[in-house]
Amino acid sequence: MKYAVVTGAYGGMGYQTVLKLAHNGYPVFALDKVVKTASEKIIPIEGDVSNVESVKNAFSKVSKVTNEVDAIIHFAGIYRLDSLIEIDEAEFDKIFKINLYGAYYVNKAFTPLLKKGSKIIITTSELAPLDPLPFTGIYAVTKAALDKYAYSLGMELQLLGVSVSVIRAGAINTDMIGASTDALSKFCEKTTTYKCNAERFKKIVDGVEAKRVSPTVIANKVDKILKTKKPKFVYTVNRNKLLLLLNVLPKKLQYYAIKKVLEPKK
Repeated sequence: MKYAVVTGAYGGMGYQTVLKLAHNGYPVFALDKVVKTASEKIIPIEGDVSNVESVKNAFSKVSKVTNEVDAIIHFAGIYRLDSLIEIDEAEFDKIFKINLYGAYYVNKAFTPLLKKGSKIIITTSELAPLDPLPFTGIYAVTKAALDKYAYSLGMELQLLGVSVSVIRAGAINTDMIGASTDALSKFCEKTTTYKCNAERFKKIVDGVEAKRVSPTVIANKVDKILKTKKPKFVYTVNRNKLLLLLNVLPKKLQYYAIKKVLEPKK
């Protein structure tokens, strides 16, 4: 019997993936801070990926059911929008703990259950290989670090016959989209350092997030990766053409363009 562990299992992308895998016959250990009731194929595991002891406790529960896991799929993550000189130290630490350390904690704990042919899938972001927009830096940095972590992990785990893939997702129609809008509004209200044109900045963010796709697209992508004998390292979903175009420009022109857009009118 094939078992899967899914983190962030009750968020938009996570839950659609859990349902997809359960439909395909996987018993799924659905790991999240807030869980729902169990079903025949879905086993809720309450836990916090940013807490080592909580992850170890989750591992203990899973290992009592099975001594082999075929897939670990990561969706746990948070979005923050803030300036890198104003963000609170605790918030800075928190986003790294969830977006980067969480994957590290889970993979380290669950590696003893992996076998030859097992797969790890990590959701990073379309921002991971790109230059971030201003005030998205903290999120982009954690996702870029996660992407590099995944690549390094794949280099090592290939020696054990375990593959690692990343899904670099663009705008997905989940609650995180609303969170980003709220974060933008709060930032523009609270910043005392930057007198940027908030309305223009909002238009940029809205433009980046305008073409959203359903989280079922991600679930289908996960399904495809799990059915592939030798999966690729990178899979992309809904990349934004505006961001890609901006990143084609030399760094100096990127700085100039963003400055012109965000500077308040005199």
